[in-house]
Amino acid sequence: MSLRINDIAPNFTVDSTAGSITLHDWIGDGYAILFSHPKDFTPVCTTEFGAVAQLAPEFAKRKTKVMGVSVDSVEEHHKWKKDIASFAGVPADFPIIDDTSLTVAKLFDMLPAEAYLPDGRTAKDSATVRTVFIIGPDKKVRLMMTYPMSVGRNFAEIIRALDAIQLTDTEALATPANWTPGKDVVVSGSLDNAQAEARYGKLEIKFPYLRLAKAPE
Repeated sequence: MSLRINDIAPNFTVDSTAGSITLHDWIGDGYAILFSHPKDFTPVCTTEFGAVAQLAPEFAKRKTKVMGVSVDSVEEHHKWKKDIASFAGVPADFPIIDDTSLTVAKLFDMLPAEAYLPDGRTAKDSATVRTVFIIGPDKKVRLMMTYPMSVGRNFAEIIRALDAIQLTDTEALATPANWTPGKDVVVSGSLDNAQAEARYGKLEIKFPYLRLAKAPE
């Protein structure tokens, strides 16, 4: 069965550039982002891991840990991290795990049905291993994204989605299309108008089912 939103993220223990890691223990009581890529020493992946390295302060502000997944070995990761740091101008201090066995790729359903991964595999063989998972403190999968090999991920969107998840986890709210922090939010139907106004202030009622309010500070 495929992994779905609100499933408990499969737990695993693997080797990484930061030593042995057990996912659920590593997550602790914060949020985590697990993101995979096809192969070390490839162009798009180098730009992506560089972007994550540059965004380290933003993830830290959100009490969110980040972990990269690749089908290459820890030894190769350590070599590649030098290129990432050179490109990004900052070190890639987040762990990158060794998934040469494809254990994590299979647990998280990252591979297509027709995947063929021979020894000496190339980036093309593992092309669909470019996914993003946001996992909550409850260890549940909160978001999943999958990209083709030719499309670099927009990590500003991943942070935006993380902000929305963290906001709506603690409030009776949802976020509308194209929402960014500071913009109005949608009030949940679980609150009537009086309850909603008591909690979030004046409502902008577009329809009985679509009520906007200022986002909490």
